[in-house]
Amino acid sequence: MIRIVVDAMGSDDHPTPDVEGSVMASREYGVEIILVGDESKIKPVLDTQSPGNLPIRIVHAPEMLTMEDKGEDLAFRARHKDAKNSMAVGIDLVKKGEADAFVTAGNTGAAMVTSLFRLGRIRGVERPALAPIFPTATGSCVVLDIGANPDCEPNHLLQFAIMGSIYAEKVRGVKSPKVGLVSNGEEEGKGNHLVKEATPLIKSSGLNYFGNVEGKEVIGGKVDVAVTDGFVGNVMLKTSEAVAKLIVEKIRDSIRSGGLLVMVGGLLIKPAMGQVKKLLDPSEEGAAPLLGVNGLVFIAHGRSDATAIKNAVRVARNAVEAKVLDAMQQAIEESLKRIKPG
Repeated sequence: MIRIVVDAMGSDDHPTPDVEGSVMASREYGVEIILVGDESKIKPVLDTQSPGNLPIRIVHAPEMLTMEDKGEDLAFRARHKDAKNSMAVGIDLVKKGEADAFVTAGNTGAAMVTSLFRLGRIRGVERPALAPIFPTATGSCVVLDIGANPDCEPNHLLQFAIMGSIYAEKVRGVKSPKVGLVSNGEEEGKGNHLVKEATPLIKSSGLNYFGNVEGKEVIGGKVDVAVTDGFVGNVMLKTSEAVAKLIVEKIRDSIRSGGLLVMVGGLLIKPAMGQVKKLLDPSEEGAAPLLGVNGLVFIAHGRSDATAIKNAVRVARNAVEAKVLDAMQQAIEESLKRIKPG
């Protein structure tokens, strides 16, 4: 049975959505759940869910990492061998082979730092990348990095391309994923210094390289993997989320203020609007993988509700079943033999 660790102290409203989503996931997906965090807070919530004989257990971790943990203090709490915070305890279970993946809706920076210190990197990967799934006109696109690395070197983008391609193929089921390099123009030769130097590396990598893509090509579904540095990726993510929210809100406001006929029409299109809202809702995907660390780590949004946590567990389970970590390790090893960046 697949074993998923859930940081029960991760979400903004912890531990309720974390625990409720975990119970839902165990029931629906048949996975073992290990809830990590303050047992005195977790157990009362778990009891309200009537878990019965579901394979769910609690591992006590009396401390937690928050948005206030930064700099040297964060590094100390993330790497100390006897750390008692929920992220460190949960990730250690993965490192020791007592669990297959770790899911948290906690501080993204803390999750990344803790994962790096306690799991280390896949050999050949210099920078792990956070890789959410963007909805597109033709399905979805893995975009990486979206914030873990605001400053990158060309070889980092090559590594992102390899990891994103493996994830798209193994977890998303995309055969020979098309990889695009995010730029300010489609033509080769466009882009900043980073894009121009990364282009020949990715072209010679053996990946199914599509070429440069602008934001409109990403959303239009021209590629399955979009590679960029964390600064540009984070701007893309935040902008797309804000635009999606604005469109839904404006349509709703127009229907409410448009009079009786418009309101009747709104009722008729309600099912279609529900499908659009579902497509744009980040909770449907649940969590983004942190690719490049030597273990499976998934980071969900701090505002995650129970459904988002349930879906995050599903995504983690799919990655375990696909043996994506082994495939990524092998692909990076092969790239090291074939290419010598820089």
